[in-house]
Amino acid sequence: MGFNRSNVYYKHKPKDVERESRLREAIDKQFLKDPCGVVKMVKYLRRMGHKAGYKLIRRLMRTMNLLAIYPKPKLSKKHPEHRIYPYLLKGLKIIRPNQVWCADITYIQLVKGFCYLVAIMDWFSRYVLSWRVSNTLDADFCVECLDEALTIGKPDIFNSDQGVQFTSNDFTQKLLDKHIRISMDGRGRVFDNIFIERLWRTVKYDNIYVRDYQTVGETRSGLREYFGIYNTERIHQSLGYQTPWEVHSGLSGQAGKIIETEVCQDMATVEKTPYNANMGKFYDGKP
Repeated sequence: MGFNRSNVYYKHKPKDVERESRLREAIDKQFLKDPCGVVKMVKYLRRMGHKAGYKLIRRLMRTMNLLAIYPKPKLSKKHPEHRIYPYLLKGLKIIRPNQVWCADITYIQLVKGFCYLVAIMDWFSRYVLSWRVSNTLDADFCVECLDEALTIGKPDIFNSDQGVQFTSNDFTQKLLDKHIRISMDGRGRVFDNIFIERLWRTVKYDNIYVRDYQTVGETRSGLREYFGIYNTERIHQSLGYQTPWEVHSGLSGQAGKIIETEVCQDMATVEKTPYNANMGKFYDGKP
């Protein structure tokens, strides 16, 4: 008759949204413990009692922007119009607020759907200067986050990963206009931006997994409350049991000694892995 029999008998099977939502949540939690690839993640999920194949988990991890951390071919491949800046924090003693800011994006699983969270944090005090939630990975919400942070202060160095949101001309030009030196992590080097990675772990386990947010609006409202508490009420052992706001605003004279020791120890750990840094020429901060 001129057409394939499969076209007659095939019935489209709709996606099980609730099942995929449960899988996303399980993947997100497990990835924080072990940032593995698809094969290993499937093994973890099956041990937890989830029935899922490699194709499904690969698709879900791609939509969640989760990649295993291991050396891959063509690591230097980048957006043809975006400049990649070298990593400037190796061996640097970070001893005061507004010396280094850092930024990153993380994935948030909702009951039905997902969204992304970007935050900009002061490396020395762990103070979260600004944050934004979006249901897309466009650069716009990152630029808005940067604009808000720059109304509070200005760092000497701004560190981020090599994501297209942070290498976009709209984002980097705002930093260059303020004469801020730009630093970017090496590909696959999760420890280059270690403190904001710790922030994501704290936010997810203290708030997101507990609240189980339904919508983007609910997530935004809940995080607004949480970051207020995180900045002004939650004490940190690494800060000498002070809040990020107390250290960032200079209310405690002893904070510098405590944090300098802790930061130097962490940066020394980072330096144990080899890294080829091409420092290049940067603006020296003089008018």
